[in-house]
Amino acid sequence: MTKWEYQVAPVLNHAAAQILNNFGQDGWELVTLVPSPQGNDIAYFKRPAE
Repeated sequence: MTKWEYQVAPVLNHAAAQILNNFGQDGWELVTLVPSPQGNDIAYFKRPAE
């Protein structure tokens, strides 16, 4: 059974691509983006735990 670790991070709209690419390069897979009341998105990531 795969064990997962999770990361939650704000994503600034003006730098969304760079932020998401940085997480992807570190092995994080985007699960979902949820809009926040402040206008930015909240990203939920997962990756297999080591």
